Amino acid sequence: MKEIKAIIQPHRLDQVRDALRALPAFPGMSVSRAEGCSANDGTPRNRTWGAELTDFSPKVRIEMIAPDELADEIVRIIYDHTHTGRQGDGIVWVTEVVGFWRIKGERPG
Repeated sequence: MKEIKAIIQPHRLDQVRDALRALPAFPGMSVSRAEGCSANDGTPRNRTWGAELTDFSPKVRIEMIAPDELADEIVRIIYDHTHTGRQGDGIVWVTEVVGFWRIKGERPG
């Protein structure tokens, strides 16, 4: 199993959701609001630690657990529907899941 997370532009969410729902065996996903800023691009910042941060922009965070065989296709779909080549497109990452239980199912252990 893989955990797939992505931070994307909010206006791209509908496209990503529709494309993922068309995927056979789509495992479902959780979506939450997020704020973020891009990595330092070399532009000097006149800000000290603890000062009010105003350069954050609204983002959407997508999270899901998927079988290993679907992970690459899910990442491709997210990328294809969010990539513009401009700064702020977002990020996607995949991590290994060592355990997974549905709460409605049998109790783990």
